[in-house]
Amino acid sequence: MTAQSEAISADLEAIRANYSLTDEQRQIVDHVDRVSREVLHPLQARMDDEEWWPDDLFKQMGELGLLGITAPEELGGSGQNEFTQALVSEVISKWNPAVGLSHGAHDNLCLNNLLRNGSEEQVKKYVPGLCSGELVGALGLTEPGAGSDALGSMATTARRDGDDYVINGSKIYITNGPIADVILLYAKTDKSKGAKGISAFIIETDNPGFKVAQKLDKMGFRGSPTGELVFEDCRVPASAMVGPENTGVSVVMSGLDLERAMVASVCVGMAERALELGLEYAKIREQFGKPIASFQMMQSKLAEIYTEVETARAFGYRALAACTGLPKGAGGRGEIHKLTAAACLYAGEAFNKAVTEACHIHGGSGYMQDTEINRLFRANKLLEIGAGTSEVRKIIIAEELLRA
Repeated sequence: MTAQSEAISADLEAIRANYSLTDEQRQIVDHVDRVSREVLHPLQARMDDEEWWPDDLFKQMGELGLLGITAPEELGGSGQNEFTQALVSEVISKWNPAVGLSHGAHDNLCLNNLLRNGSEEQVKKYVPGLCSGELVGALGLTEPGAGSDALGSMATTARRDGDDYVINGSKIYITNGPIADVILLYAKTDKSKGAKGISAFIIETDNPGFKVAQKLDKMGFRGSPTGELVFEDCRVPASAMVGPENTGVSVVMSGLDLERAMVASVCVGMAERALELGLEYAKIREQFGKPIASFQMMQSKLAEIYTEVETARAFGYRALAACTGLPKGAGGRGEIHKLTAAACLYAGEAFNKAVTEACHIHGGSGYMQDTEINRLFRANKLLEIGAGTSEVRKIIIAEELLRA
């Protein structure tokens, strides 16, 4: 850890103090920062360069206490709230963005959604394994023809057949898809009802009829495995349904609001790292006989990056505070819907600005693919696309403003 990183970490401790973190939360953040820096950060270069995901990494994260943040302790989790989960995501993403992305899909989109909406039997069956890393989780929503309009254009179907459902369709751009053991899947159970005819299922990937059609080659976050999933007469028991039939929209929408707040935290963590790298390089790179940090144009860039990071953090933490303890079925409308979309919108654009300026500070070296700042730069676009594009986020904000 460089002196610059240590100084920023000390500054962050003071900033987080203003958000009334408990002693336990501080201890968790300190622990996650240490293990992410020591264990996860050394992996990030190879993971990106080779599209490599270590086979035992989820189990290792389970042993390190990085999984099941919101799960009860009796099920192997940490028993913390969503705000703490976001702090964990922020720190992991800072030191290894690919792990941060996969961690979010596993711990929030799959595990936390199952905790909020699953039956007691489903929770007891799957959550302990998800907490330990013995099971890897994913979320199956986006389809080849259904991205921003994921609910209205959904083509994947689940047809009731006796005590089972038979699932047909495909999902694409699924984080953890190629390595997942369980998938929280959305499919239409009543085509005549449109989006109101969607149901949620918890699917085991060893079911006959399921296959990973392809692992996708991405521009950024390359170490996080992403795939296309296909279901061909995939038969699952009716007990695999999460919540009542045709109520999947409420599961989706409440989960998406929290996802957007979590994405804001991912952006903050990565932007924070971009600031550190920009500062470090500006201090050691010399031109015209002195460090480029002494030039006012470079100082202006650093000041702008810092301002973007801290503004995004403040907005994101506000949204997370509102999401914490959100009742089951809440979300997908009203103030929380608007606030999380706005926090995600701002954080995504703030990270884009921050990493672009930090990459520019690096000059020619920032253009080289094997540098850490370049990996951050290539990853940034996803954060203006995933969890709803920037345009969709703006639509949500405007609709809620006009509805009020």
